Amino acid sequence: MYRYGRPYAVDPPIIGGIPNYFHVTYSLNCKMPLLEMGINPIQEVIAVDGKRRPAILISSSPHKIGSERTPWQDFFDPDNGHIRYYGDNKTPGFDPALAQGNRALLDAFTVQSALEADIRKHAVPIIFFKRVSHEGRQKGFVKFQGYGIIERAELVTQYDRSNDRSFSNYAFDFAVLDLSSEQEEFSWEWITKRRQPDVALGETLRFAPRSWRLWLREGKDAVEKCRRRVSKLMVAGKHEQIPARSSTEEKTLRAIYNFYENRKSRFEALGAVVAQKILALSGSGYKFGWITRSGADNGIDFVGRLDLGSGFSKVKVVVLGQAKCEKLNAPTNGVHIARTVARLRRGWIGVYVTTSYFSESAQREVIEDQYPILMIHGLRLAQEVIELTAATGFRTVLDYLDHIDAQHDTWLQVRRPEEILLD
Repeated sequence: MYRYGRPYAVDPPIIGGIPNYFHVTYSLNCKMPLLEMGINPIQEVIAVDGKRRPAILISSSPHKIGSERTPWQDFFDPDNGHIRYYGDNKTPGFDPALAQGNRALLDAFTVQSALEADIRKHAVPIIFFKRVSHEGRQKGFVKFQGYGIIERAELVTQYDRSNDRSFSNYAFDFAVLDLSSEQEEFSWEWITKRRQPDVALGETLRFAPRSWRLWLREGKDAVEKCRRRVSKLMVAGKHEQIPARSSTEEKTLRAIYNFYENRKSRFEALGAVVAQKILALSGSGYKFGWITRSGADNGIDFVGRLDLGSGFSKVKVVVLGQAKCEKLNAPTNGVHIARTVARLRRGWIGVYVTTSYFSESAQREVIEDQYPILMIHGLRLAQEVIELTAATGFRTVLDYLDHIDAQHDTWLQVRRPEEILLD
């Protein structure tokens, strides 16, 4: 984490116990690499061996999600080498490829996608930061999220609910590259060398991370070898499953719990929608099935189907879901998870959605017995509902919950789970 505040100055190196961003990124005779926009291309230099752009800096502001300035939600998962980031066009009718930041990223993507190493060597590194709060202060701090390349650029239509309008934009999927050979330290000296006109491009590579040099040599085939992967303990602690105090996620989770507190059986509709969204992120097809009627569910609240492959080469997998609106400060009961697992047949998978969190013992049981069940805790639930609210154009989370609840009864069916294979 770095201190990023006014007045912008190289000194002192430490401000309030936090490293000064401008001191760390200082390059002699160069402008400060500001993070004022979402996409911040560092000015091109005319070097001894041609023109090059030293880097493109990406800055995400989670606290502005759903605002006029940021009417969407970026997704950062650097520990698993993935970031999804929305571009900088917000103007209806404007070609999103011409927006300044999008244009810089699309140009970079063209070079990074080249099959020829001689072209790829001119690739521009993308460096990621996220604005974070610190000790109750929401502004003035950024957290380094890694560096990498663009894997995919997708033209999308987005909706700005604050202005009731839609617009075209780009969504970029980035591969965050590995820094383990550098002991997880990113050396800004590499970027400094890329900013110096008297330093040839080949010479700058001496300061580049090992993963960058490997990717330059081998290209697309090396992306998975170079992707950042952080092996964590398989059991997540409570603090990893519940929102931070006073955060947007905590307010959202409390709103969800209060909404369903006196009608907990209807929480299954929201659980089914959130499960659909998460499973669809895998890139496979997901079919929303139905909600089971109370008294006839036998421990199952909703049914869906995951489709893997396409055409003749497709397999359909039954998804059985359980959704529980539980007290936020108490772990979910492992008995409920066991009931869901007990209903699974060979080849089926389960989903358990809770407003609470999963105890370590419940997680260990799922891991050790290798149960095919997806566990969605309160923090993930809140994050998905925030994104769904923004994506569907509702002004508040409560408006979105009202919308889902209004559809609850229309989704009720009395059917056997395997019938979804025939739909």
